[in-house]
Amino acid sequence: METPSGLQFRILPAFRMRYAYLCTSLQTASLTDNRKNILLLLAIGIIALNLRPSITAIGPLIGEIRSDTGLSNTLLGFLTTLPVLAFGLFSVLTPVFTRRFGTEGTMLIALLMLAAGILIRTAQPLIFLFAGTALLGVGIALGNVLLPGIVKKSFPGRYGAVTGLYSSMLGVGATAGAAFSVPLSQGTGLGWRFSIGFWVAGVVLAIAAWLPQMKFNLPVQARRGLRDSLRNLSSSKTAWGVAFFMGLQSLSFFTIIAWLPEILTGRNATAEYAGYMLALTQGTGVIGTLIVPQWAARLQRQRLPVYLLVTAEIVSIGGLLIPSLYLTGLWVALLGFSLGGTFGLALLFIVLRTRDSGSANELSAVSQSVGYTLAAAGPTFFGALFDLSGSWTIPMFLLLIIAAGKAAAGRIAGSDSYV
Repeated sequence: METPSGLQFRILPAFRMRYAYLCTSLQTASLTDNRKNILLLLAIGIIALNLRPSITAIGPLIGEIRSDTGLSNTLLGFLTTLPVLAFGLFSVLTPVFTRRFGTEGTMLIALLMLAAGILIRTAQPLIFLFAGTALLGVGIALGNVLLPGIVKKSFPGRYGAVTGLYSSMLGVGATAGAAFSVPLSQGTGLGWRFSIGFWVAGVVLAIAAWLPQMKFNLPVQARRGLRDSLRNLSSSKTAWGVAFFMGLQSLSFFTIIAWLPEILTGRNATAEYAGYMLALTQGTGVIGTLIVPQWAARLQRQRLPVYLLVTAEIVSIGGLLIPSLYLTGLWVALLGFSLGGTFGLALLFIVLRTRDSGSANELSAVSQSVGYTLAAAGPTFFGALFDLSGSWTIPMFLLLIIAAGKAAAGRIAGSDSYV
């Protein structure tokens, strides 16, 4: 078994590579024609970096939280489900905020909600753990919806590159949350509450990066009201394809980040090793989110990337069904790449399947609302299946069924059509 320190040695260079890529992108004239776009691209990257650590940090700490609080697996799964449920319920309301506060004001509100939620859930009593998680989920939901519209409006013609950049930053943030949650808790001796509260520091940095954008009016608000947007998109087969592809991708992703460490510790892996395996999943996901959108954006149809990524996901889940730690690194790396690639595709579909930034904002809100509502059932249902069966085999077969559904939705979302 590879030691955690060895894994850390391999994971940290990936962070440096992503940082170098960001710096190179900031210096590329074709992407950033002036100072305003440089600041905007930097802000997008830092914001994306902070939209996942507060979620992925929970998975490696589940055992510690259970011991300290006595929560069941079902309630622990619900703890991971809460932010996803908030994504589903509040994503569709994003146009209501943007019509009142503008894109720049709504993004600031989102970041303030995220920071407040992280701090609240570190407090006693236990109800604050759930309340703060729900609030940070609302903040992330707003940020999730706004980013594709901002990219479509501000970087025309470079959708694939910028989508790959910010989706890879989402992956880096997810990797950091998974990799360092246990060291922050056990290594410092300050416990899991300090570990999950640590990530507010990055959100403060994101707020500072976004403040210069407050003097610009980023015109990507929804042109139509919420009711009209829902009515128009509900009749589009393509919109439903994008929504279900987003939902099934997210269902798999959030289930894996919630329960992969528990699956591995059930095979006698240490909590730290399981955390680094989850980090490896997120780290290879960064590569997928960086590469796949740039490739797929050059294709007239994106069905081939969908089929290849789903095949890789099925193979990796099959490998994890083997009841040992042998080749675990290979399976989780392949799984991470496929989940990262399909996430990048889901974001790219929002841009490619719309004609303008207003439509992109509407499709982003509706597809993420439908998609994340569907995904919210994943971690809780997965944990409940384990509680009922006493084995991870049946829950893992559920992930295979979800992958097949993702291929069907991706066939529709990857067609050459507009909503």
